[in-house]
Amino acid sequence: MINTLNSFVFKYIRFIEMLGVLMRIFSFSLVSWLGAESPFLFVWAFNTTDAVILSWCSILKKDSAYTLLNVFWIMVGIIGMVRASQISVIDVKTIWLHLITQTIALFS
Repeated sequence: MINTLNSFVFKYIRFIEMLGVLMRIFSFSLVSWLGAESPFLFVWAFNTTDAVILSWCSILKKDSAYTLLNVFWIMVGIIGMVRASQISVIDVKTIWLHLITQTIALFS
């Protein structure tokens, strides 16, 4: 399955990279134009998605500098999404505890 996806991405890598770059330009342009009125959760999710796309392409091209840069943007994006969603640490712990409890109940 992963080999099929890698083959597809490699076949259309120029188009997919351009799509990722255009996504990044769009997300930063949105923040530049709207400022504090920006839909930050959407922008972070969109920016993280383009970082995944560009990371995948750079990994296939064996470009370690761009791989590092885009994997870094994925981590920044995850932190940005958590902060933009205003989820507290207590909420995250509660959600995980609830998920674990429900999973245990499902299999008991």
